[in-house]
Amino acid sequence: VELVESGGGLVQAGESLRLSCAASGNIYSTYAMGWYRQAPGKERESVATITNRGSTTVADSVKGRFTISIDNAKNAVYLQMNSLKAEDTAVYYCTILAGARYWGQGTQVTVSS
Repeated sequence: VELVESGGGLVQAGESLRLSCAASGNIYSTYAMGWYRQAPGKERESVATITNRGSTTVADSVKGRFTISIDNAKNAVYLQMNSLKAEDTAVYYCTILAGARYWGQGTQVTVSS
C-alpha cells in the first residue's frame, strides 16, 4: 500500500492550505483514514481521522479550523486547513487503516507569523 500526500507549503498566519492523500495498492477494505503531524522536538499527534462511514475525530487544537473529508471510491482523504497558526507548523502524515496501518512520507507545512 502506498500513500502519496500533496498540498503542503509555506503560508502566512491566517491563510489556508488543503492537503490531499491518495492510497493505492492492495487495499481490500478501508476502515479509516486520517492525518497526524509532528513538529520539531515533539511527538507525532493525531490531527483528524475519518471512518469510511464519515465519522470524524478532530483534535481540540484545530477544531473549527480544520476539516477532514474522505472519498471512499478513490481511497483519498483531504484536510482543509483554515486560519493557520504558527503552531500548526509541522510535517503532516497521511495514514490509512485497512487491515494494517500504513503511513505516507509526510508533507511539510510551515506557517510564518
